Amino acid sequence: MLNKSEFNKIREEMHKADLKREEVIQLSREIITISKQVIYAAQRNDLKAADSAADIIKVKVKKLKKINISTDTNISSVAFQEYVEAIAFYEFVKNKKIPTKASLGVSAEDYLSGLCDLTGELVRKAIYDVIHRKFDEAERIKELVHDIYGEFLNLHLRNGELRKKSDSIKWNLKKLEEVMYDISMKGRR
Repeated sequence: MLNKSEFNKIREEMHKADLKREEVIQLSREIITISKQVIYAAQRNDLKAADSAADIIKVKVKKLKKINISTDTNISSVAFQEYVEAIAFYEFVKNKKIPTKASLGVSAEDYLSGLCDLTGELVRKAIYDVIHRKFDEAERIKELVHDIYGEFLNLHLRNGELRKKSDSIKWNLKKLEEVMYDISMKGRR
């Protein structure tokens, strides 16, 4: 009546899917943690530590991309977004450039979400630069966030997570404009 060997195959299939899901979750968590390390090191201008962490994260991201992700978890998307934020911030600090979506090999939504988060780190960097009297650097960061904001205005975002995240760019730009206004009013000393 009932094909019990079919159930054995189903159990095996489900077990393999669970193992793959756990691997995705673990790898994603590692990427998220290392992303924070890259940003922390770059914020402190410790490029040696940032280089090392960036190398590690790139290897883990390649491994995550190779896993056929058909799981019910969203954590891999979060990991890719954190990766974009970390590497973009690192590349900005090191080379004054923002990597392309293609060079990072992520989806458009993960790339754009990572850029939204990047603007928050750029605000922190600009404030650090102002404190250390690097006003031209802070101005460059404001212009970059302004450019990012302008590009997002040309996107037709639906009401979703990316749309909500994109609002943070506007607020981060406002913070930067206020900082730069205060500097201009007080004079650069």
